[in-house]
Amino acid sequence: MRERQAPQQEFVPVGVDPSRATIARVYDAALGGKDNYAIDRQVLDEARAVAPEIEELAWANRHFLVRAVRFLAVNAGLTQFLDCGSGLPTAENTHQIVQRYHRAGTVVYVDNDPVVLAHGNALLADNPHTRMVEADIFDPGGVLGHSTVTERLDLTRPLALLQVSTLHHYPADVAAMMRGYLDVLPSGSYVVLSHLLDPEDPDLTPTARKLERVALGSAMGSGTFRTRAEIERIVEGWEIVPPGPDREPRLSLCAQWWPDGPLLRPLTTTEHFFGCVVARKP
Repeated sequence: MRERQAPQQEFVPVGVDPSRATIARVYDAALGGKDNYAIDRQVLDEARAVAPEIEELAWANRHFLVRAVRFLAVNAGLTQFLDCGSGLPTAENTHQIVQRYHRAGTVVYVDNDPVVLAHGNALLADNPHTRMVEADIFDPGGVLGHSTVTERLDLTRPLALLQVSTLHHYPADVAAMMRGYLDVLPSGSYVVLSHLLDPEDPDLTPTARKLERVALGSAMGSGTFRTRAEIERIVEGWEIVPPGPDREPRLSLCAQWWPDGPLLRPLTTTEHFFGCVVARKP
Protein backbone atom coordinates (compact mmCIF):
# COMPACT_ATOMS: atom_id res chain seq x y z
CA MET A 1 0.00 0.00 0.00
CA ARG A 2 1.41 3.37 -0.98
CA GLU A 3 1.88 5.69 1.97
CA ARG A 4 -0.07 8.94 1.78
CA GLN A 5 1.71 12.22 2.17
CA ALA A 6 0.55 14.28 5.13
CA PRO A 7 -1.14 17.52 4.08
CA GLN A 8 0.79 20.75 4.59
CA GLN A 9 -1.94 22.21 6.78
CA GLU A 10 -4.73 20.32 8.50
CA PHE A 11 -8.13 21.75 9.29
CA VAL A 12 -9.17 20.89 12.84
CA PRO A 13 -12.90 21.17 13.69
CA VAL A 14 -13.96 22.96 16.85
CA GLY A 15 -13.91 20.60 19.84
CA VAL A 16 -11.27 18.25 18.39
CA ASP A 17 -7.91 17.90 20.14
CA PRO A 18 -5.31 17.23 17.38
CA SER A 19 -2.68 16.32 19.99
CA ARG A 20 -4.66 13.27 21.11
CA ALA A 21 -5.02 10.24 18.87
CA THR A 22 -8.43 8.62 18.64
CA ILE A 23 -9.40 5.06 17.82
CA ALA A 24 -11.56 6.04 14.86
CA ARG A 25 -8.92 8.26 13.26
CA VAL A 26 -6.07 5.75 13.69
CA TYR A 27 -8.30 3.13 12.08
CA ASP A 28 -9.12 5.59 9.29
CA ALA A 29 -5.40 6.15 8.69
CA ALA A 30 -4.81 2.39 8.51
CA LEU A 31 -7.51 2.11 5.83
CA GLY A 32 -5.90 4.90 3.81
CA GLY A 33 -8.54 7.48 4.73
CA LYS A 34 -8.09 11.25 4.90
CA ASP A 35 -9.93 12.09 8.13
CA ASN A 36 -6.97 11.78 10.50
CA TYR A 37 -4.19 13.94 11.90
CA ALA A 38 -0.44 13.69 12.40
CA ILE A 39 -0.84 12.21 15.90
CA ASP A 40 -3.03 9.42 14.52
CA ARG A 41 -0.50 8.60 11.79
CA GLN A 42 2.22 8.61 14.43
CA VAL A 43 0.43 5.84 16.33
CA LEU A 44 0.11 3.87 13.10
CA ASP A 45 3.82 4.36 12.35
CA GLU A 46 4.73 3.08 15.83
CA ALA A 47 2.69 -0.06 15.21
CA ARG A 48 4.16 -0.43 11.70
CA ALA A 49 7.67 -0.48 13.22
CA VAL A 50 6.70 -3.69 15.06
CA ALA A 51 4.49 -5.21 12.34
CA PRO A 52 5.12 -3.73 8.87
CA GLU A 53 1.87 -5.23 7.57
CA ILE A 54 -0.26 -3.50 10.21
CA GLU A 55 -2.72 -2.12 7.63
CA GLU A 56 -3.74 -5.71 6.87
CA LEU A 57 -5.16 -5.88 10.39
CA ALA A 58 -7.58 -3.06 9.61
CA TRP A 59 -8.56 -4.47 6.22
CA ALA A 60 -9.15 -7.99 7.57
CA ASN A 61 -11.45 -6.48 10.18
CA ARG A 62 -13.28 -4.32 7.64
CA HIS A 63 -13.86 -7.21 5.24
CA PHE A 64 -15.17 -9.33 8.13
CA LEU A 65 -17.66 -6.59 9.03
CA VAL A 66 -18.99 -6.52 5.47
CA ARG A 67 -19.42 -10.30 5.31
CA ALA A 68 -21.00 -10.56 8.77
CA VAL A 69 -23.54 -7.79 8.15
CA ARG A 70 -24.44 -9.28 4.79
CA PHE A 71 -24.94 -12.68 6.44
CA LEU A 72 -27.25 -11.22 9.07
CA ALA A 73 -29.27 -9.18 6.59
CA VAL A 74 -29.63 -11.95 4.02
CA ASN A 75 -29.42 -15.29 5.83
CA ALA A 76 -30.69 -14.31 9.27
CA GLY A 77 -33.20 -11.83 7.86
CA LEU A 78 -32.44 -9.15 10.45
CA THR A 79 -33.64 -5.62 9.77
CA GLN A 80 -32.42 -3.87 12.95
CA PHE A 81 -28.75 -3.10 13.60
CA LEU A 82 -27.06 -1.30 16.50
CA ASP A 83 -23.50 -0.51 15.45
CA CYS A 84 -21.36 0.52 18.43
CA GLY A 85 -18.14 2.40 17.77
CA SER A 86 -19.02 2.76 14.12
CA GLY A 87 -15.96 4.83 13.24
CA LEU A 88 -15.55 7.17 10.30
CA PRO A 89 -17.60 6.56 7.16
CA THR A 90 -15.83 4.51 4.49
CA ALA A 91 -16.85 2.19 1.67
CA GLU A 92 -19.58 -0.31 2.51
CA ASN A 93 -20.90 1.09 5.77
CA THR A 94 -23.31 -1.03 7.79
CA HIS A 95 -26.42 0.86 6.68
CA GLN A 96 -25.45 0.59 3.01
CA ILE A 97 -25.12 -3.18 3.24
CA VAL A 98 -28.34 -3.63 5.24
CA GLN A 99 -30.44 -1.32 3.09
CA ARG A 100 -29.25 -2.98 -0.08
CA TYR A 101 -31.34 -5.97 1.00
CA HIS A 102 -33.92 -4.28 3.26
CA ARG A 103 -34.73 -0.80 1.97
CA ALA A 104 -36.38 0.13 5.27
CA GLY A 105 -33.79 -1.65 7.42
CA THR A 106 -32.98 0.38 10.53
CA VAL A 107 -29.40 1.12 11.57
CA VAL A 108 -28.38 3.16 14.61
CA TYR A 109 -24.71 4.08 14.88
CA VAL A 110 -23.17 4.91 18.27
CA ASP A 111 -19.94 6.84 18.80
CA ASN A 112 -18.58 9.69 20.89
CA ASP A 113 -15.77 10.93 18.62
CA PRO A 114 -16.71 14.46 17.44
CA VAL A 115 -15.16 13.88 14.00
CA VAL A 116 -17.15 10.66 13.57
CA LEU A 117 -20.35 12.36 14.69
CA ALA A 118 -19.87 15.28 12.30
CA HIS A 119 -19.16 13.09 9.30
CA GLY A 120 -21.83 10.55 10.20
CA ASN A 121 -24.58 13.10 10.65
CA ALA A 122 -23.67 14.75 7.34
CA LEU A 123 -23.68 11.41 5.53
CA LEU A 124 -27.00 10.33 7.02
CA ALA A 125 -28.90 13.60 6.71
CA ASP A 126 -31.12 12.27 3.93
CA ASN A 127 -31.45 8.70 5.17
CA PRO A 128 -34.70 8.30 7.16
CA HIS A 129 -33.84 4.80 8.40
CA THR A 130 -30.36 5.49 9.82
CA ARG A 131 -29.36 7.62 12.78
CA MET A 132 -26.18 8.55 14.64
CA VAL A 133 -26.18 8.62 18.46
CA GLU A 134 -23.60 10.26 20.70
CA ALA A 135 -22.98 7.91 23.63
CA ASP A 136 -20.36 5.84 25.41
CA ILE A 137 -20.41 2.36 23.82
CA PHE A 138 -19.08 0.89 27.08
CA ASP A 139 -22.19 2.07 28.95
CA PRO A 140 -24.85 -0.44 27.86
CA GLY A 141 -27.61 1.19 29.89
CA GLY A 142 -26.87 4.61 28.44
CA VAL A 143 -26.88 3.27 24.88
CA LEU A 144 -29.95 1.04 25.15
CA GLY A 145 -31.84 3.74 27.05
CA HIS A 146 -30.98 6.54 24.62
CA SER A 147 -34.13 8.10 23.21
CA THR A 148 -33.04 7.60 19.59
CA VAL A 149 -32.29 3.93 20.21
CA THR A 150 -35.64 3.29 21.89
CA GLU A 151 -37.50 5.24 19.20
CA ARG A 152 -35.78 3.63 16.23
CA LEU A 153 -35.19 0.06 17.41
CA ASP A 154 -37.76 -2.37 18.78
CA LEU A 155 -35.89 -4.07 21.60
CA THR A 156 -38.58 -6.76 21.81
CA ARG A 157 -37.64 -8.04 18.34
CA PRO A 158 -34.31 -9.64 17.30
CA LEU A 159 -31.58 -7.24 16.31
CA ALA A 160 -27.88 -7.31 15.57
CA LEU A 161 -25.44 -5.71 18.00
CA LEU A 162 -22.07 -4.84 16.46
CA GLN A 163 -18.96 -4.30 18.57
CA VAL A 164 -16.41 -4.51 15.78
CA SER A 165 -12.84 -3.55 16.68
CA THR A 166 -14.01 -1.86 19.87
CA LEU A 167 -13.80 -4.17 22.88
CA HIS A 168 -10.01 -4.33 23.02
CA HIS A 169 -10.19 -0.66 23.99
CA TYR A 170 -12.09 -1.58 27.17
CA PRO A 171 -9.46 -2.36 29.84
CA ALA A 172 -11.63 -3.92 32.57
CA ASP A 173 -13.84 -7.04 32.64
CA VAL A 174 -15.18 -6.87 29.11
CA ALA A 175 -17.47 -9.89 29.49
CA ALA A 176 -19.17 -8.32 32.52
CA MET A 177 -19.64 -5.03 30.65
CA MET A 178 -21.13 -6.80 27.64
CA ARG A 179 -23.71 -8.60 29.80
CA GLY A 180 -25.40 -5.23 30.07
CA TYR A 181 -26.16 -5.53 26.37
CA LEU A 182 -26.55 -9.26 25.87
CA ASP A 183 -28.89 -9.90 28.79
CA VAL A 184 -31.32 -7.26 27.50
CA LEU A 185 -31.52 -8.36 23.86
CA PRO A 186 -34.36 -10.74 22.93
CA SER A 187 -34.01 -14.32 21.74
CA GLY A 188 -32.96 -14.53 18.10
CA SER A 189 -30.66 -11.52 18.34
CA TYR A 190 -27.06 -11.71 17.14
CA VAL A 191 -23.84 -10.16 18.35
CA VAL A 192 -20.92 -9.47 16.01
CA LEU A 193 -17.55 -8.71 17.53
CA SER A 194 -13.91 -8.57 16.51
CA HIS A 195 -11.00 -8.22 18.88
CA LEU A 196 -7.22 -8.02 18.97
CA LEU A 197 -6.09 -11.60 19.56
CA ASP A 198 -3.19 -13.19 21.37
CA PRO A 199 -2.81 -16.32 19.19
CA GLU A 200 -1.04 -18.15 22.04
CA ASP A 201 1.63 -19.31 19.64
CA PRO A 202 5.30 -19.07 20.66
CA ASP A 203 6.20 -17.75 17.21
CA LEU A 204 3.44 -15.11 17.15
CA THR A 205 2.61 -14.06 20.71
CA PRO A 206 5.82 -12.04 21.28
CA THR A 207 4.92 -9.79 18.34
CA ALA A 208 1.32 -9.52 19.51
CA ARG A 209 2.49 -8.41 22.94
CA LYS A 210 4.89 -5.87 21.41
CA LEU A 211 1.98 -4.40 19.46
CA GLU A 212 -0.06 -4.30 22.67
CA ARG A 213 2.70 -2.37 24.45
CA VAL A 214 2.84 0.08 21.54
CA ALA A 215 -0.93 0.59 21.61
CA LEU A 216 -1.13 1.03 25.38
CA GLY A 217 1.87 3.36 25.47
CA SER A 218 0.86 5.43 22.45
CA ALA A 219 -1.14 8.64 22.26
CA MET A 220 -4.20 6.41 21.75
CA GLY A 221 -3.58 4.67 25.09
CA SER A 222 -5.61 1.49 24.58
CA GLY A 223 -5.53 -1.83 22.73
CA THR A 224 -5.50 -4.95 24.91
CA PHE A 225 -4.85 -8.30 23.24
CA ARG A 226 -6.98 -11.09 24.71
CA THR A 227 -6.86 -14.85 24.26
CA ARG A 228 -9.40 -17.03 22.49
CA ALA A 229 -10.91 -18.15 25.81
CA GLU A 230 -11.20 -14.57 27.09
CA ILE A 231 -12.98 -13.42 23.93
CA GLU A 232 -15.31 -16.43 23.72
CA ARG A 233 -16.32 -15.82 27.36
CA ILE A 234 -17.95 -12.57 26.18
CA VAL A 235 -20.66 -14.58 24.36
CA GLU A 236 -21.01 -17.35 26.93
CA GLY A 237 -24.49 -18.88 26.72
CA TRP A 238 -24.97 -17.73 23.11
CA GLU A 239 -24.69 -20.01 20.07
CA ILE A 240 -21.55 -19.21 18.08
CA VAL A 241 -22.10 -19.37 14.33
CA PRO A 242 -19.59 -21.78 12.73
CA PRO A 243 -17.06 -19.60 10.87
CA GLY A 244 -17.11 -21.80 7.77
CA PRO A 245 -18.22 -25.15 6.36
CA ASP A 246 -17.30 -28.13 8.55
CA ARG A 247 -15.71 -25.86 11.16
CA GLU A 248 -16.33 -25.81 14.89
CA PRO A 249 -18.46 -23.00 16.32
CA ARG A 250 -15.54 -21.11 17.84
CA LEU A 251 -13.70 -17.84 17.50
CA SER A 252 -12.14 -17.42 14.06
CA LEU A 253 -9.53 -15.16 12.55
CA CYS A 254 -11.24 -12.29 10.74
CA ALA A 255 -9.58 -13.28 7.47
CA GLN A 256 -10.99 -16.81 7.75
CA TRP A 257 -14.63 -16.09 8.70
CA TRP A 258 -16.70 -17.19 5.69
CA PRO A 259 -14.37 -15.64 3.08
CA ASP A 260 -15.95 -14.70 -0.24
CA GLY A 261 -13.75 -17.18 -2.06
CA PRO A 262 -10.85 -19.57 -1.54
CA LEU A 263 -7.84 -18.22 0.35
CA LEU A 264 -5.11 -18.31 -2.29
CA ARG A 265 -2.18 -17.33 -0.07
CA PRO A 266 -0.98 -18.06 3.45
CA LEU A 267 -2.04 -15.62 6.15
CA THR A 268 0.51 -13.01 7.08
CA THR A 269 1.73 -12.75 10.66
CA THR A 270 -0.43 -9.69 11.28
CA GLU A 271 -3.63 -11.39 10.13
CA HIS A 272 -3.27 -13.82 13.05
CA PHE A 273 -3.84 -10.96 15.49
CA PHE A 274 -7.53 -10.26 14.84
CA GLY A 275 -10.20 -12.68 16.03
CA CYS A 276 -13.95 -12.53 15.52
CA VAL A 277 -17.18 -14.10 16.69
CA VAL A 278 -20.76 -14.02 15.45
CA ALA A 279 -23.22 -15.52 17.95
CA ARG A 280 -26.98 -15.91 18.32
CA LYS A 281 -29.04 -15.67 21.50
CA PRO A 282 -31.05 -18.89 21.94
